[in-house]
This record gives sequence, structure tokens and C-alpha cells, in this order.
Amino acid sequence: MPNKFQQLAKKYALLKKGWTPQQNLFYGFSTYIILGFILLCLPIFQKGNASILDHLFISTSAVSTTGLVTVSIFDTYNFFGQLIIMILIQLGGIGYLTFTTFMLLSTTRKMTLWHKKILSTEFTLPKTIKINDFIKSVILFTLIMELIGAILFFIAFKSNGMPLWEAVWSSVFHSVSTFCTAGFSLFNNSFMDYVDDHFINFIISMLAICGSLGFIVITDFGLWIKKKAHELSFTTKIILYGFLILLTFGTTFFYFFEPTISELSGSSRFLGAFFQTMTAMTTVGFNTVDFGLFTQAMMLICIFLMYIGASPSGTAGGIKITTLTAVFAIMKSQLTGSKNITFLGRIIPFERLYIATSAFIFYTVIILIGTFLITITNDFKFENILFEVASALGTVGISTGITGDINTFGKIVIIVLMFIGRLGVLTFGLAIWSRSTKDENETSFLKDDIAV
Repeated sequence: MPNKFQQLAKKYALLKKGWTPQQNLFYGFSTYIILGFILLCLPIFQKGNASILDHLFISTSAVSTTGLVTVSIFDTYNFFGQLIIMILIQLGGIGYLTFTTFMLLSTTRKMTLWHKKILSTEFTLPKTIKINDFIKSVILFTLIMELIGAILFFIAFKSNGMPLWEAVWSSVFHSVSTFCTAGFSLFNNSFMDYVDDHFINFIISMLAICGSLGFIVITDFGLWIKKKAHELSFTTKIILYGFLILLTFGTTFFYFFEPTISELSGSSRFLGAFFQTMTAMTTVGFNTVDFGLFTQAMMLICIFLMYIGASPSGTAGGIKITTLTAVFAIMKSQLTGSKNITFLGRIIPFERLYIATSAFIFYTVIILIGTFLITITNDFKFENILFEVASALGTVGISTGITGDINTFGKIVIIVLMFIGRLGVLTFGLAIWSRSTKDENETSFLKDDIAV
């Protein structure tokens, strides 16, 4: 029997090496989801009833670090079930093969070419950052931040009168969920009971922003501190500038134009506006006010923020700030008649522009298709469906309250959207349609013109 298992393992390893990096990521994350689904279906991990589809939904939501749920996590799963969900969140948050590669680097200090190809596909890095330094930063920074978050959460929960062991577990679970911007909570109404709690709002914001700004920024700053000669990359500067601009934009609009937030008094009003903007941008998925009560105009702003997301190679979803910047630079160059496509005085390489525009178009098309499919099979307000789809594809996790009431077909659509959002729209497309053979010779095509 051991020999047969070894043979099967070798055949599987050879099969994986024959796949493209995108296909490896596709099947890797699929494996996480399936294993989590099987475990959550076992009665020993449950304390409440849920359908098979609900277990699949929760497993996908955890691995994709989305946070949309069709059942209550606290009421449906016991401690061990919740632990499984937390592990799935952690695996989905740090990425496929990241922990394995870290252990590899810690022991042999060598990374195989196969590992490099997959990780380079999952994490798009600027040339100034090496993949080895990046992987080490991912693991170490994740562990440090989640430890700090757990300690701070424990202090906050204990001061609010929570029993000792409940405070310990809630602190660990919410710290992992927050840093990985997963949005899973052991509280059935998320953090709406803590809308006035400045300390808890601070903890969530700090962890979510650190996770969503991305490991590129963290690695870049780490190298800058370690080596004074190291200059912050162009990517890091774009991420920071874009994040601050969008955060200010969303907070301002929510503060002045959203009645639900305007009803809050004193500093709680600003905190509410800031937190809802932050949760949409970082895709952390927690909320302190009810998004179902938002006006249509403010829902549109929220959808826009979820659509953009935060940073590449981080825990947040969306098309990313860098993609928006590239598309904006293309538009600006056309309007100004410039031959080069530039931003902040730097010329953006054409290969990056092709990737950005492809992601922008593909992402938008998937949102439209997802919204259409759920709209024709469910009887909800259009804005609520669009909000749910944007939240699922952006791996955000906030909802207007319709998730549990969507029909079976709609839930399957949401599951697919969450998976695509975690994998990345281009990675998903390449995993499905990429060819193992070489590209066709360009000379076999006729050149022609098109009016635009």
C-alpha cells in the first residue's frame, strides 16, 4: 500500500508540473475549498443544521476571504468547525503555497523553479522586490500582526465584559479574519454593537489596512528600513497615494450624504463614515451600520469602492488601485495627445498596461454577467443584487441582507464569483483557456484596421 501511495504521489506531482501556473492556482484553491467543504459537512463539527450548499458556500467564502454567509457561523458550527473556518481563512489569506515555500526557504534556502513560477503568477511584484524576500515578509508580517491583533482584541472584548475563554477565542478568530480581510465574525450582526467603540474600530481598521495595502508595500518598507539606499518602488507610491485619496473621498461622501451615518452623534459620525469606507476598500467585510438602509447614491459609492479594492499581492480584492491608475493613465494620455503613457512622471510599461486593461474589462464583464444571472432568477431590488455581486467578486463580504434568501442557482453564482475573485479574473481566465502549446505564428494573421 505505501508503494502505491508513493506512485500516485509521484504521478500527481508530474501532472502538476505539466499544468500552467494559473492552472496550479486554480486546482490548488479548489482543493482547499473541497477539503474544507468535506470537513464542514461532518456532524462532529456542527451544532446547528445547514444544507450541503451552505457548507460549500461557507468553505468558498472562507478560502476566498470574502465573508458572505448564508448561515450563522456561531450558531451552525461548534468550536472545531469554527477552527476549520479560521484555518481556511488563513490559507486563503496568505495564498497558495506561500507557507510551504516559507518552510522550504527556512530549511534549504532554495526555491524550486516550479514554486517560483506559481508564486510569481499569484503575486505580481515590481522588479525591485525579490520573491524570496517577499515570501519571508508575508509570513513574518502576518504572524506578527495577527498576534498583536489578538492581544488588542482580547483587551477590548474583556473590557466589554466578555467571559475569559470566549474572549480568547473571539480575539484569535477575529484577528485572523480581520488581517486576512475575510469579514467572518462570530457575532451575528458583525460589529454593529460596537459602532461607538473607538478602540475596536481602531483595531479592525489597523489590521485591515495593513493586510489590504499588501505585502508589496510592507516588503518595500522593510527593505527601505534595512537598507537606506533602497528606494520605495513606484508601485508602493501609487498604492499609498491612491488609497489615501479614495479613503478621503469615501469618508467625505458617507459623512455628509448618508442619513444612516448622519444620525450618529459627535465623533461616532466620522468614525462610522470612515469605517464603512475602509471596510469597502480593504474588503474586510465588517460593518458597524446596516448597509441595507443606505440610500441608492451611497450604495453606488460603496460599489465603486468595492470594485476598486486596494493593493495587488495583498489580502484585498477588487481590480486594485494600480489597475485603476493604469487605466486612468491611458485615458489621460489619449486626452492630452501624449505618445507615452505616464503617471507621476514615470512611463508605464506596455505589458503592464495590457494586463491592467484586460483585467479592467474582464472584471467588469463578470460583474455584469453575475448581476444578470441573479436578476433573472431572484426577485430583489436591482441595486441590492449589484451590491451583492460586487461584494462577492471583490471578496468584500458586506451585504444588504439578501445573501441567505438568494435561491439555489443564485448561491451557486455567488460561489463562483467568490472563487474567481480570490483567484483573480485574469488568472481564472488563463487557467480555463490557456493553451499548453505555443502561440500561433503571428504571420498567419492578416493585419487590418478598426475604427474606434
